[in-house]
Amino acid sequence: MYTDKGQPDRNAMLRQYVPLVQRMAHHMMAKLPPSVQVDDLIQVGLMGLSEALTRFEASQGVQFETFASQRIRGAMLDELREGDWMSRGSRKSQKDIEHAMRRLEHRLGRVARESEIATELGMSLPDYQELLGKVKGTQLVYLEDMSGDEGDDSFLDRHTMDSDADPLEMLQNHRLRTALVEAINSLPDREKYIMSMYYENDMNLKEIAAVLGVTESRVCQLHSQSIARLRNKMRTH
Repeated sequence: MYTDKGQPDRNAMLRQYVPLVQRMAHHMMAKLPPSVQVDDLIQVGLMGLSEALTRFEASQGVQFETFASQRIRGAMLDELREGDWMSRGSRKSQKDIEHAMRRLEHRLGRVARESEIATELGMSLPDYQELLGKVKGTQLVYLEDMSGDEGDDSFLDRHTMDSDADPLEMLQNHRLRTALVEAINSLPDREKYIMSMYYENDMNLKEIAAVLGVTESRVCQLHSQSIARLRNKMRTH
């Protein structure tokens, strides 16, 4: 795609590769928490595409789509690393809840009840429920956890890469999905129902609250508790 002067037509190339950006964003979203918006990824991906158009040199012997894909994906990963919005205090509270659940389940040999978790944390049930509402757990994996054994970002890279090009990665992702389904099935019935409505039926908290006949804040509490349970189950994956 060239202009009348023999120069690459930047606008035409941008239009041509917008579907590539959208495809990469939606592929990445499948492995990210719902707090991440696909439109935000597409926006930064378009910036990566624009940068690729500026920096690409055909003499390097690399196809433009390959070069652009690297720039687009890099821009999206940078955005994800910078957008880990959860405060340190909220993250600590979330992990305290997870540790209490893990101790109880090891001791009791079953899923811990809400009142038992509150007692384990040395809190009243209302205080524990209020804490659940504050942490608003939505992340199965925190971005700060996404580092390799030597502190690099390999975990984040592995879990957002184009697995279609890597059979081993496809197998690992299949095992991860299978483990997640098993973890969800182990949840108490009410929490399992909430997760199904939220993730499978794409219902918001207000809609779920109407179905269950409870307040939206109560659904938020149960959702946070479910995420903590799932994170404990998924620690080995």
